[in-house]
Amino acid sequence: MILGMELRSLALAALSLAEPAAKVQATQALAAALLAGQVEIDATAALADPGTLPGRPALPKLVPVQQVPRRSPGTTAGRAALLHAICHIEFNAINLALDAIWRFAAMPADYYCDWLQVASEESLHFSLLREHLRSLGFDYGDFAAHDGLWTMARRTADDIVARMALVPRTLEARGLDATPPIQEKLRRVGDDRAVAILDTILRDEIGHVAIGNRWYRWLCAQQQLSPEGHYPVLAARHGAPRMQPPFNRQARRMAGFLEAEIEALDQAAD
Repeated sequence: MILGMELRSLALAALSLAEPAAKVQATQALAAALLAGQVEIDATAALADPGTLPGRPALPKLVPVQQVPRRSPGTTAGRAALLHAICHIEFNAINLALDAIWRFAAMPADYYCDWLQVASEESLHFSLLREHLRSLGFDYGDFAAHDGLWTMARRTADDIVARMALVPRTLEARGLDATPPIQEKLRRVGDDRAVAILDTILRDEIGHVAIGNRWYRWLCAQQQLSPEGHYPVLAARHGAPRMQPPFNRQARRMAGFLEAEIEALDQAAD
C-alpha cells in the first residue's frame, strides 16, 4: 500500500482537473492503481465539496439544449457536430462516475470499485471519440454543448438513491436507446470507424446502467423502499425528463431492467 493512496480523495482530485487529457490520465492511473492493490478505500470519511466541481475546460461553451448545433451527418462538419455531442456526454460521464465515488460515503467497497471501472471506461470512450474528431479536422470544444447530465448531478447531490435512479438508469440509459439510430446514420454516410466506436460504447454502457440498477435496488432494499414504486417519486421530485421512444428493449433487459419497467416506459410515452 502506497501511503496516501485513498480512492475517494483521489477521485475527487481527478474530478477537479479541468484539462480533459489530464482527467483521462488521472482516472486511468487510479483504476490501474486499484487493480494493483495500491489504493485503499475509506468509506467513512465525509469529504468537503471544494465548490468548483466539476473541473472542465473553458470550451465547449455550454448553452441551453435547444441551442446545441444539429447538422446533417452527410457533411464532415455535421458528422463532427454529432460526434462532438457524444464526446461531451462521455466527458460528463467521467465526471459523474468520479462524483459518485467521492461524494457518497458509507457504501460497500464494491460500490466504489464499480464506479471507478465506469469512470475508466468512460475515459476510454471520450479518448476514442476525441481521436476520431481530430481525424475529421475538429476537436473537443469546437462546438457548443449543453449541461443536462451535470444538472441532474447537482439536483441529486444530497441523495444517493436519487442519483442512482436518475443518472445511470435514466439519463445514461437513454444512450442505450439513442445509439443504434445514430449508428445507422453514420453507417449510411460510410463512417465505419464511428460505428465501431459506438459499438464499444454501447457494450460498456449496458454494464454501466446495470451497475446503476444494482446499487439503486440495493439502496432501496436497505431503506425498505419499492424500487418500482419509488422511482416515479424521485423522477417527479428532481425533474427527470420524460423518456421518449424508441426504446432499446434488448439492451435495457441486458442492463437489468425488469419487463414491468420497460412496459411502464411504453405507457408513459403514450
